[in-house]
Amino acid sequence: VQAAPCFMDRQATTEKTVRIIKDAAREGAKLVAFPECWIPGYPWFIWLGAPAWGMQFIQRYHANALEVESEETRAICEAAKANKIYVSLGFSERSGGSLYISQMLIDDEGDIITARRKLKPTHVERTVFGEGDGSGLNVDETPLGRIGMLCCWEHLQPLSKYALYAMNEQIHIAAWPSFSLYEGVAYALGPDVNTSASRIYAAEGQCFVIAPCAVVSEDMVDMMCDTEERRAFLKPGGGHARIFAPDGRELGSRLKENEEGLVVADIDLGAIALSKAAADPAGHYARPDVTRLLLNRAPARPVEMVHDHFMPTDAGEEEPDSEGEIATNADEK
Repeated sequence: VQAAPCFMDRQATTEKTVRIIKDAAREGAKLVAFPECWIPGYPWFIWLGAPAWGMQFIQRYHANALEVESEETRAICEAAKANKIYVSLGFSERSGGSLYISQMLIDDEGDIITARRKLKPTHVERTVFGEGDGSGLNVDETPLGRIGMLCCWEHLQPLSKYALYAMNEQIHIAAWPSFSLYEGVAYALGPDVNTSASRIYAAEGQCFVIAPCAVVSEDMVDMMCDTEERRAFLKPGGGHARIFAPDGRELGSRLKENEEGLVVADIDLGAIALSKAAADPAGHYARPDVTRLLLNRAPARPVEMVHDHFMPTDAGEEEPDSEGEIATNADEK
């Protein structure tokens, strides 16, 4: 998908998501992937000024973030089921009082296969988003192939990439927010570097890479850019959706950077074997006797709940029996 969200409007973006799912299904697609933070849009304001200035957007952004268990998620799952298509959704997840950069994979029966969080938000993203944990580094077995997902500059994290390579990933979703920030000033944030990161992921991991990328709309610029300086920082456009084959070749037809639409391609998983024969970095081309990766996939919960232990203080005190029911000394007699 290459499109602009209805910025900071969860309901409207959900409705647009359902329309795009239908469009993808009409194109014959079996899998459709959405950009990073597609719902309710990437918070560009964090890059445009001091945190104090950006606070004017926080309440609305937080209110429009998506909860995994929500009416909007159910609507998207129903669309996946109705159109018999897998959906990879990038979204700003609201969980309690915190936000996370998240992705979920929905199958063609409308069931959520997995939901993951970006391990480490990048730079000023950390003023808004919390961190994920190792449980989010996973590859899911599906009838379409083994599917994994990462967001944005997670594709510059060699160990995270290697973890997915080692799980024999076949189809990788590389979700990007748009490449329209600091144009001409920060080359590393632009399309050349980051589409190359998607391409090298395909060649390095010998897998197909689907790289959805959002578009920044004129409305988004008008909403956030109240000075000429800010308008110079964030430009409309920035869409660079791509699909890459396991040998790094680009598949499908490119869209213009300000154009909304779908990049569509047929993939043949058999092509993976040809690339793996030459170099499999987590297989025959690895040297585990020299270098190895330690991966902790345990969920990192801030609170671990344990059962209370009842400690009677006298002979007449009630205490739980083995089934958790309350028994008294008199009952036992």
